[in-house]
Amino acid sequence: MKRLLPLLFLMTFAVNAAIAQKVIKGIVKGEEGSPVPGTTISLKGSTNHAIADNKGEFSLRTYAPFPITITVSSIGFATREVEVTEQNHTNLEVILKIDNRQINEVSVTARRRNEKIQNVPIAISVIRGGVVEDAGAFNVNRVKELIPSVQLYSSNPRNTTLNIRGLGSTFGLTNDGIDPGVGFYLDGVYYARPAATTFDFVDVEQIEVLRGPQGTLFGKNTTAGALNITTRKPTFTPGATAEVSYGNYGYIQAKASVTGKIVNKLAGKISFSGTQRDGTLYNVLTQRHVNGLNNIGGRAQLLYTASERVNITLVGDASRQRPEGYAQVIAGVVKTQRPAYRQFDNIIADLHYELPSRNPFDRLIDHNTPWRSNNDQGGLSVNVDAKIGGGTLTATSAWRYWNWDPSNDRDFTALSVLSLSQATSKHQQWSQEVRYAGNFSSKLSGVIGAFVIGQDLKTDPVHIEESGSDQWRFSQSTTSELWKTPGLFDGFGIRTTSQLKTYSAAVFGQLDWAITEKLHVLPGLRYNYDEKKLDFNRKTYGGLQTEDPALLALKNLVYTDQVFAANTDNTNLSGQLTVAFKANKNINTYATFSTNYKPVGLNLGGLPTSGGKPMLELAQIKPEYVQHFEVGIKTTPSASSTLNLAVYNTDIKDFQTQVQTAELGVNRGYLANAEKVQVRGAELDGSIRFNDHFSLFGAASYTDGKYKSFINAPVPLEETGAPSAFKDISGSRLPGISKWAGSLGGEASIGGKFLGQGGRFFLALDGYYRTEFSSSPSPSLYLNIDGYALVNGRLGFRAAKGVSIFVWGRNLFNKNYFEQLLVAAGNAGQYAAVLGDPRTYGITIRYNFSPSN
Repeated sequence: MKRLLPLLFLMTFAVNAAIAQKVIKGIVKGEEGSPVPGTTISLKGSTNHAIADNKGEFSLRTYAPFPITITVSSIGFATREVEVTEQNHTNLEVILKIDNRQINEVSVTARRRNEKIQNVPIAISVIRGGVVEDAGAFNVNRVKELIPSVQLYSSNPRNTTLNIRGLGSTFGLTNDGIDPGVGFYLDGVYYARPAATTFDFVDVEQIEVLRGPQGTLFGKNTTAGALNITTRKPTFTPGATAEVSYGNYGYIQAKASVTGKIVNKLAGKISFSGTQRDGTLYNVLTQRHVNGLNNIGGRAQLLYTASERVNITLVGDASRQRPEGYAQVIAGVVKTQRPAYRQFDNIIADLHYELPSRNPFDRLIDHNTPWRSNNDQGGLSVNVDAKIGGGTLTATSAWRYWNWDPSNDRDFTALSVLSLSQATSKHQQWSQEVRYAGNFSSKLSGVIGAFVIGQDLKTDPVHIEESGSDQWRFSQSTTSELWKTPGLFDGFGIRTTSQLKTYSAAVFGQLDWAITEKLHVLPGLRYNYDEKKLDFNRKTYGGLQTEDPALLALKNLVYTDQVFAANTDNTNLSGQLTVAFKANKNINTYATFSTNYKPVGLNLGGLPTSGGKPMLELAQIKPEYVQHFEVGIKTTPSASSTLNLAVYNTDIKDFQTQVQTAELGVNRGYLANAEKVQVRGAELDGSIRFNDHFSLFGAASYTDGKYKSFINAPVPLEETGAPSAFKDISGSRLPGISKWAGSLGGEASIGGKFLGQGGRFFLALDGYYRTEFSSSPSPSLYLNIDGYALVNGRLGFRAAKGVSIFVWGRNLFNKNYFEQLLVAAGNAGQYAAVLGDPRTYGITIRYNFSPSN
């Protein structure tokens, strides 16, 4: 690995030195004479390209003899072809004409350069910052409603699953010992903890969703895709944005951003966001609403333009959440195969208890343990962009932290069954990415990079799970009268101390070889090294202090001591090959074969027992190997419309999954390997702008995910108590995947004036639909979620400068639906639900300031 990167760079510069270079320089302006920054300038018939800077100026190196033709394109402007000669190659002035028909075009950076999304041979979708701003109460959960291939489930920030095409992370509760399969990037920095997806968006430019394995373009290897989020950068021109939103359930959100020049060559930006909302569940025991929002966050950026060829950006951010939130409500009760006295309804009858409601959509709970989800994150990053030769060298250094301080009522009742459940944790990561992206010759461009990340995750100081006075009845597994011994389980629990240290390093690269103007071949390789070290120590405490062997045996049936360590390292070579053929300027096709890899997983939730002993063979699970095939076609039927289709098949060997067990001591389940998994499907998306007044977008996905082989899976909830605790579920469907999902939306607008300023009045609607899906890793007859449809809307006035005001609503028809179903600890038969939000609505007022206002 250490020898590979220098060799690639030497080859690159050797090619550059062997051929005489020429430099084309110029400026791109609009018809009114102002510069057009971000314009893409490409050498026709080649992979050579350059991006205009903030002044509209560009510099493009070429090896071709004059005269040559360049293509100049920018979002919202008609594309131009310009002939370059020996006489004008150093002082070009290109004027672009506005073309409103092309305003729906999107520029992306997925391949580490700005290019139109229709030219990228990757299944990729984009949500622009304007959509984020105008949606009202936007969060990552909205991404899945706009891009149906995305699945997101969150029972609390720690237990967040972000999947693409049904793959990525384990479904259900999170085990910290495996890597996520969907990368989450913000301004080039990889966020290792899934809790990052629950924070508010601040000053977002756009969100790119890359579908399928990504390992040859991004720092961290990901087996299912990536969310690549970019924020708005500081500018030397003064500007500010402030907005405030009010809504039902006491919703208040305030955002502000200020940018401008500090001193010569140094610009800054400060952004802030704060959100407050009352809860949507009512606790009849405490007479309080829970599941509210309480978020605050800030972000500061400094941009230093060291020279025309070097930019340095320093970013610092910090966010915190303090909700009384993420409570779940009991959604139903299943009759298991345990004896009658071990059924939930008989247990609570013996304890003289009744649920506050049997209808989960009454939104009533009576939990006696406070819900707390204190969630903090932040960090620092430095990014250096230096133009060297025909490309850009980028170095991104980052340090991040995540602190988690929860309290949960895992029995979901007012009974004192599990009186404490607190997995307090601290996480730190540091990462370094260096990559070179640019033109190596007239026919060859690409990306070469190296990435290193280290992580330290530890308990803070311990994870606690503690039983209450009613635990004996839920844990009772024999008819012995000893279970009723006063105080036997009261205060009996476990304290776990663990630390996981991981280190990963990789070199990666992808080339774009223009065999002809229409035919490109894109090979890529990645070499990974992963190292993980785990120390796990769990001790029991409390309960009745006794030397009676019979009573001690009963206590050991609930909780036992566990101590184990694991130390592993492994390497992997993966890659991809894409062939792209652009039949004409309106049709772009591609076919991709890739292999990918997820490193060894280590169990951090405790191990199941056999004969009273922990099953140490499950402390470590095998790496996950992925083979992926995909074909796609991207079309532009007209200058104002797109229509794209992708078809794919993903086969996974030793699929890393998390499974639930009836043992209380296995907190959040444990990890296991399913021998073979297959996911295949098709995706269709498109957009059209009919005129200056009306636009429409839509997307649909078909996803078929199944266990091709999983012969030793745990039984589902209703089979708890069967002669065997495991079953063969080969051929069954994967959890969390709807076969069909789709979104459809549009906007109608008309120009006008409001408060004396120009802008557009608009009405926007979007809808999301998905068919039913399984909410249990082992398919269950009961833990299935019915399909549902949601409709959202916005109505108001939008201005580029000055005041914008609009009203918004989510779930306009107040649909009752489940986001997720979860089996309660101990498998007594009850299961809980994460409820989707009821109808919410509000008003947003925004003010954009610039000196020209």
